[in-house]
Amino acid sequence: MSAARPLEPWRWLGVPMLQVVAATILFGIPLRAFGLQLPEPVFPMALAFAWAVIRPSILAPFGVLALGLFLDIFWGGPLGLWAVCLLLAYGGALTGRSMMAGQSRLILWVWYGLTTATAMVAGYLFVMLDSKSTPGLIPMAWQFLATIVLYPYAQRLIDLFEDADVRFR
Repeated sequence: MSAARPLEPWRWLGVPMLQVVAATILFGIPLRAFGLQLPEPVFPMALAFAWAVIRPSILAPFGVLALGLFLDIFWGGPLGLWAVCLLLAYGGALTGRSMMAGQSRLILWVWYGLTTATAMVAGYLFVMLDSKSTPGLIPMAWQFLATIVLYPYAQRLIDLFEDADVRFR
C-alpha cells in the first residue's frame, strides 16, 4: 500500500476529472472492430463514488455537476440528465459513507454497484419521462456492466487519498 498523498484540490479533483474526460472522449470514438463498438461506460461514476468515500467536500459536488453536464453535451442527451444522476449517486454514497468505513474492497464494490444502479435507474426513468417511451433495457444493462467494471479506478483513488486529511480519520 502506498503512502497517502496531500489532499490538494487539483490532485484529488482536477487530475481525475481530466482523466475521466479523456477516457470518455477516447471511448466515444466511433470505432468498430468485428462489428462491435467500444462500450460507453459512465466514467464519472467512479469519481462520484470515490469522492464521496474519500471525504465530504464542497468542491466535489460541483465537479460531479460539471462532469454530468459534460456527458450530456458530449453524448447529446437532455441537458442535466447525467448531472442529476451523478449527483444522486454522489449523495447516496455520501450518506452511506459511515457504513462503508473500514469495509473490504468487495463490500465497497457492492456499494459502488448499488450507487451505479441507482443512478442508472434514475436516468432510465428521466429519459422515459422526457421521451415518453421506454429506452432499451439491454443497452442500459451493458452500460451498467461496463460502468461497474470501473470500480478499481475508484478504489485506487480511495487508496491514494482516503487518509490524506487527518480531520476525517
